[in-house]
Amino acid sequence: MNYSENVTMIGSTDVISTEIWNITNSSVGVTTDVYSKSSCPNMNASDSSDKSALEAFSVHYAGVHGYVSVFVCLFGMLANTANIVVLTRKKMITSTNYILTWLAVADLFTMLDYFPFAIHFYILKDPKLPFPMTKGYGWVCFLMFHASFSVVCHTIAIWLTIGLAIFRFIFIWFPTKGALYCSQQKAKRAVIGVILYTIIICIPNYMSNEITTYCLGEEEPVYSLEVRKDGAFVVINSVNYWTQALLFKLVPCIMLTLLTLLLITAMHRAYKRRVALKNQGKKEDTDKHNEHNRTTLMLLAVVVLFLITELPQGILTILSSSIKGFFDSVYMPLGDLLDIVALCNNAINFVLYCGMSTQFRKTFFEIFCSCIPERRPGWRKLGVVTAEKNGCTPTTTTTSLSTTTTKL
Repeated sequence: MNYSENVTMIGSTDVISTEIWNITNSSVGVTTDVYSKSSCPNMNASDSSDKSALEAFSVHYAGVHGYVSVFVCLFGMLANTANIVVLTRKKMITSTNYILTWLAVADLFTMLDYFPFAIHFYILKDPKLPFPMTKGYGWVCFLMFHASFSVVCHTIAIWLTIGLAIFRFIFIWFPTKGALYCSQQKAKRAVIGVILYTIIICIPNYMSNEITTYCLGEEEPVYSLEVRKDGAFVVINSVNYWTQALLFKLVPCIMLTLLTLLLITAMHRAYKRRVALKNQGKKEDTDKHNEHNRTTLMLLAVVVLFLITELPQGILTILSSSIKGFFDSVYMPLGDLLDIVALCNNAINFVLYCGMSTQFRKTFFEIFCSCIPERRPGWRKLGVVTAEKNGCTPTTTTTSLSTTTTKL
């Protein structure tokens, strides 16, 4: 594309009034396809007197959103890297862990993409420029990449979570054939299918945005993104909107809700089976069911957290398409808040795994804490007998004595 043809000359005191794409809410797949026809916001707190309470909150929160996002991304990048390292150990490889590994990869790429975006467009933002304008052409090219890449990663994570819930439900609902239905080979096919499906359905989103140059008098040019709206792009933008509203928001929310209920039902059924085995004195089978139940509970927590993150966005998307003015007055001011909630969800899985999976926690310590010995070498515990006063029974306490010997 020849960007020199897409240059707008404006005076330094003019108001830039154009259909500028709201990148604020697209960073993790909230809204990549919708733009508002209004003046670009200045994002200064002093302008909040003419705004609603929700819009004023959005302006004030934007001042700290970059710092909070950078902190969450740093933690998330480390946490998801640890997830990938642990889950790919030979003894940890299962069909469930294979899906969890790729979920961690999608979350990691989301963080890696959002990190520079938050630094440049929030923390280092030029206060004189409306959001998301920038003076760097390289940064607006990154912004165009970010607009599509972040959506792809977030959508892959959503559908992998759905696939994870389906696999786990089948595994515990069909205890005798679950391992066959949910083999590692089928998990690989599911992951490849989700990735290809996401890349294909995001094609309209790749085509929707273009770089626009604004020349402010004699000053250096500034760049931003706009949604293409001429000719065939009217149809493409409409397809893009409804594709994302349905396949990225509404359908996943419905499926996550149903799968959550099905998992709870399956866990209750497994609990009854475990009680029956315990009454029959089959302790080994009972312990095995207990371990499966803890794993299911952990995966249920992952699914529920995704549902909590995505359901409000799904509801807001439906209301935006049915209520005039709802998108500009409610959805857009909540964009940054929805983004940070999604980022936190991408970073928290490591905490769930460590807290709810003994095997994950043990493997993590073996890999990352192997340099810390459980007991100092060359020492062993010995029992030392000490007698209390007044002829009381002697008690034995444990102390550590060196077993090192010296040659004479």
